Amino acid sequence: MPFTEAGPVSGLKIAGEISRVSNGLTIHYDLLGHLTEVVIPMPADMPARKNALWEATCFEFFLAAKGSSRYWEFNLSPAGHWNVFHFAAYRQGMQEDAAIGPPPFSVQRQSGALSLSLEIDPDRIIRSGQVLEVGISAVIKCKSGEMSYWALTHLGQQADFHRRDSFIIKI
Repeated sequence: MPFTEAGPVSGLKIAGEISRVSNGLTIHYDLLGHLTEVVIPMPADMPARKNALWEATCFEFFLAAKGSSRYWEFNLSPAGHWNVFHFAAYRQGMQEDAAIGPPPFSVQRQSGALSLSLEIDPDRIIRSGQVLEVGISAVIKCKSGEMSYWALTHLGQQADFHRRDSFIIKI
């Protein structure tokens, strides 16, 4: 859901799926609707780790082990750029996680739909078998320059994807 119902582009919808099988976590996003009003970065010839992807259209997810204050933020651009940050606690100790390489993800563009899918091994950062707490979110930049912030839930007075009480998927 968008942070506010009166977003800059009406008719947008984000849907998706998440599953965990063995040591694989699969996440799929679908951005649907009037995409002609959305700034969607073109595919990069050489996708790379980049900062500030949230300043444009990007898909994000947050992972944490249940009961731990540590968490990871994954940013994925439709252009193919990406980044992963590790936090010691809520918005504290932010560092690029150099141990994590490019997450394998694919982007498909169609008229009225943009899809992004990825699969990662969470056991590389969180001890195997631990319950994962996951927050799913997206930032959508409109051609008007306005931004809209999407998440499974918004629990504060402003859009804040880092709130641990918004990591509502337990898997």
